[in-house]
Amino acid sequence: MPINKLNTLRERLSTAVLGADEAGTLLLTALLAKGHALIEGAPGVGKTSLAQTLANGIGGSFKRIQFTPDLLPSDILGYHLYRQHNGDFEFIAGPVFSNLLLADEINRTSPRVQSALLEAMSEGQVTIDGSTRDLEKPFLVVATQNITSSVGTFPLPEPQLDRFLLSIPMSLPDAETQRSILDVHAAGESKVTSHDPLLDTVEIMELQNQAAALPIAQNLNAYIINLCESVRRLAGGGHTVSVRASIALMRAAQAHAFLDGQVAVHPDHVQAVFPHVMRHRLLPDDGSSPEPILEAAVKNTPVS
Repeated sequence: MPINKLNTLRERLSTAVLGADEAGTLLLTALLAKGHALIEGAPGVGKTSLAQTLANGIGGSFKRIQFTPDLLPSDILGYHLYRQHNGDFEFIAGPVFSNLLLADEINRTSPRVQSALLEAMSEGQVTIDGSTRDLEKPFLVVATQNITSSVGTFPLPEPQLDRFLLSIPMSLPDAETQRSILDVHAAGESKVTSHDPLLDTVEIMELQNQAAALPIAQNLNAYIINLCESVRRLAGGGHTVSVRASIALMRAAQAHAFLDGQVAVHPDHVQAVFPHVMRHRLLPDDGSSPEPILEAAVKNTPVS
């Protein structure tokens, strides 16, 4: 059964990167909600390893791009190559033509190059030299981002950030978990016992459809709208939360409830994904953390 394979994949993510249970759950939430995930944190906390483990656990094609300052949009999307022997132009597909695209250290390239992913992430297609090409389904972008204070990073444009369903924070694990990690490496062992795919693309799309069909009451949708309105009010007029964010919150709550084995969405599912849907969309002018605004929004918004 696909749901049993999904639970096995969840366990594999937890064991692959010790101390990243919540991050693994959120990554699967993004997959089930047909959204894209932005994994944020300092270098060396397991961001790429977590994304790689997900790629190994699902079928279909997987491509990885290492974002660097000299990257060009054609390095992501592809290009037309002139064949002199027949006078034709051959399309050379870029790595975006895959089921799972790992955009590693996405904020180490310029906003112009980052924006090359906008159409792909929003519409599942790309336009190159006036020709539009559909991407494979399912299509998931998992991007890793070093903290913005790191040397050599560029801020992601707000339209780019808005295309990510969830932001997933990863931090240094506690001392006990670090000791466990050292023990594993000292013994030369791997916590992941298998790299075989668990879910093929058909099963993934079946699970996505089941998650999207999970019932959500009208009063809960009203609660979602009120939460977004609270964020807009608390953040001020200069930081509007888009309608896309409201839809993302609903879809993420459905996926989280499905992953939780529930038959309907409850308020705690909305609250669990709320900060991860909103955090990267809220950019205070003074560079302060958006967490106080998000906490106040949840506290001050009653459940309908």
